[in-house]
Amino acid sequence: MSKIENLAQHLKRAGFKMTPARLAVIEVLENQPEHLSHTQILEAGQKIYPKLSRATVYRTMDLLVELKLVRPLYLNDPTQRFVSAAGGHHHLVCTNCSTIIEFDSCTVDQMVQELAQAHGFQIRNHLLEFQGLCRRCRKN
Repeated sequence: MSKIENLAQHLKRAGFKMTPARLAVIEVLENQPEHLSHTQILEAGQKIYPKLSRATVYRTMDLLVELKLVRPLYLNDPTQRFVSAAGGHHHLVCTNCSTIIEFDSCTVDQMVQELAQAHGFQIRNHLLEFQGLCRRCRKN
């Protein structure tokens, strides 16, 4: 799993200014667990920079997605959340109770190589999600 990191450096290299509000968003992303929604980023960011606005969070997240530093993720609800765009990201999602289990082991490396070779495609990252029923829901 890839951690979200060095966002400020990437933004500076891309020519963007580091405002206190933008830095608050970046600090939240780099120090909180992944899968944060806009609202969660706003609430945590306002603890760092109280003047942080919802509009700044949305604009900053749009910018980070555009620069391919983070990617949107929709799990088992309509809320957009964000994860690192680097590497692989893997989930088991319960379609009954919405439990999300994140796992590190990924055995698709051989498939990634085969797909890349067969289609002449350079694969940089992937998102793998399995949906079904968790242990608790299966018992009920």
